[in-house]
Amino acid sequence: MFEQVEKTIDLLFTKYIKALISYEGIYRVETYEYPKEAIREAIHNAIAHKDYTGATPIQISVYKDKIMIWNFGQLPENWTIETLQKKHSSVPHNPDISNAFFRIGYIEAWGRGISKMNEQCTESGLPLPLYYYESSGFWVVFRKDIFDEQSLKELGLNDRQIKAVLYVRENGKITNKEYQKINSVSNRTATSDLKELVENFNIVKMSGKGASTFYHI
Repeated sequence: MFEQVEKTIDLLFTKYIKALISYEGIYRVETYEYPKEAIREAIHNAIAHKDYTGATPIQISVYKDKIMIWNFGQLPENWTIETLQKKHSSVPHNPDISNAFFRIGYIEAWGRGISKMNEQCTESGLPLPLYYYESSGFWVVFRKDIFDEQSLKELGLNDRQIKAVLYVRENGKITNKEYQKINSVSNRTATSDLKELVENFNIVKMSGKGASTFYHI
């Protein structure tokens, strides 16, 4: 199982997950699209909590904007996703596997897996992972950035603002007139929406003056 973890991590971070290369002096620094330790934690959890009475393997799906990890199994009785987000005890489905992972150093502290993944994604400037139970198993979804429709909805943006942010992401900037055009709204509505994006949500920044004013990420 230790080999299974390491080979999976190695495959993901050499073939599927890109790294931004930079240099600090003479030292090469690789910054990955997703925090490696958060992905590793999700894989540890999937192995430790999988219901091995079923023959279905753990499944990892890599997409352009997200990574989805699924394992067959259920939450402990009377537990919900909200329970996992709070401080909670560890109730591993497979105590022997969990104990082995703890002894080798894969698991640092009991019951801290979810909060650890949340913290690492926040530190990397990524949205919090999604956790949910579906298709007879538990899903963990890592998203690449906050500029996708689902993440923007969670922040509270309206449909017009979401369309505008996605437009900016694609085109680099947007003007008030372009906002009016893509959303079929008045100057007043466009101005109000854009002001919210700048002042309330802190997603775009206003640059230029007068007729040359534009908004960018």
